[in-house]
Amino acid sequence: MSRLLTFVAAAALSLSAGGGVAFAQDFRDLARQDLRKAHDELAANHPAPAISGQPSQAFRAWLDAGLQESMGLANRVNSGDSHAYLLRYYAGGFRDSNIQVDPTFEGMGPYFGISWPGFTTGWRGGQYVVTYVKPGTRGAPRVGDVVVECNAVPIEDFAREKLDRWEGNLETEAGRVTSAPYLMWNRNNPFVAGVPSQCSFQSGRGRPRDLQIRPVPVAAGDLEAAYRATVYMPPATPLAIESVNGRPWVHVHSFADSAGWPAFNAAVEAQVATLRGPQGFVLDMRAARGSGENSSTARGYGLANRIWTPEFTVSRQPAAGDITYRSTQGNRDWYAAALGRMEADPQFVEEAFPVIEQTREIVAAYDAAIAAGQAIFTLAGRPAVPDTGVANPVQGPVIVLVDAGCSGGCLDTLDLLTKLPNVRLVGSTTATDSIFVEPTVLRLPSNYSDLSYGHKAWTSRPRPNNQPYTPEQGLTWTGNPTDETAVRAWVGTLFQ
Repeated sequence: MSRLLTFVAAAALSLSAGGGVAFAQDFRDLARQDLRKAHDELAANHPAPAISGQPSQAFRAWLDAGLQESMGLANRVNSGDSHAYLLRYYAGGFRDSNIQVDPTFEGMGPYFGISWPGFTTGWRGGQYVVTYVKPGTRGAPRVGDVVVECNAVPIEDFAREKLDRWEGNLETEAGRVTSAPYLMWNRNNPFVAGVPSQCSFQSGRGRPRDLQIRPVPVAAGDLEAAYRATVYMPPATPLAIESVNGRPWVHVHSFADSAGWPAFNAAVEAQVATLRGPQGFVLDMRAARGSGENSSTARGYGLANRIWTPEFTVSRQPAAGDITYRSTQGNRDWYAAALGRMEADPQFVEEAFPVIEQTREIVAAYDAAIAAGQAIFTLAGRPAVPDTGVANPVQGPVIVLVDAGCSGGCLDTLDLLTKLPNVRLVGSTTATDSIFVEPTVLRLPSNYSDLSYGHKAWTSRPRPNNQPYTPEQGLTWTGNPTDETAVRAWVGTLFQ
């Protein structure tokens, strides 16, 4: 029942291409080597230079300038973690969530820090606000206090220096939300300040007051408790269905292959009659991130098809429109390798032969364009399908709950869900993604990092480049995102 995304030629099967093995452990040299390789790969094969408009301009503006800036910092790389930070900084400068450099080793994780001041901040209503104070912390601000400045620097400037591109994209609401807890922590990033020495806080309309900030040791569980009190984190079981106040609550907090999709899909099919009932249901997609060998978009569309049926959703699926490809040998070879893996997989041949046929057409188009000396070529994706008048099988209202953690395949799924009748999007602003889609994954020379980037341009995508989903006024949650009891009570009122 899964929808075959004809414009995703087995994004599914992206595997790392091997880079040179690094033997020396001078992390400065490894960082320089990886930065140059990432730059050269993006310059040679990324589709941005082949199109016009703002997405291309942003890419071009950072490609060389960002390399020079990052190279200037390489002397401060002294560990695997600092190597990861610098590569993340370069990738983050493109302002494209589909360009990433991820460590191949187990990284620090969201709860890592070597010291902190005993309190944490969150991004609330356009301000950095104290969200958690460890019991017994002396001289700490109060929960709800607004941070005005730190180290005599206005807090906006301080935050950009410490967090932007290192921990998240501060040009986006989602990047602000997920990185805000790190404003006061020392994450052992040698390129930025650790715990500030002095900050100014404002309570209500009172005058700001200065406080001396003292780092304190991190006890087990401290930072996890602080982060979880600030940013919504998904439950241990990311895919599940439960009943809340007599109404199904469908949890989809991950698009990773390892999330348990076969069992979850079976549960959805077993309970589909209830999901389609007049009482309606909640589809909770907060923190729905992750990807796998199979298209994360197909996961979301497969869920929608199970609930609404493919016959009903097909006319509401976004048309793929035109897809622009950059005619390089590297991109051609990626598709040829992907095609070989598809054809060698009997299950894939049986279940997704149309994708194989389309990939064959793409490889042939690459060969023709390269032979003709064409820099780019454009192929038409799946056209819009006319509405055949199939009745909506879902009788009741549907609430789709999202937050800053909804990214990647979650956004693609919202492209469909928001076009279905009686569906309301609620919660808070989602993450963003670019029009450069379908990942190439490349192992960088150090073997410590993988570069991934979208290798084709969906120039006709209905949702603009880096455009999030934001719930309408009245459907936005303004309370504590981690107060699950309050969130569920509020969602319940939306069915009344």
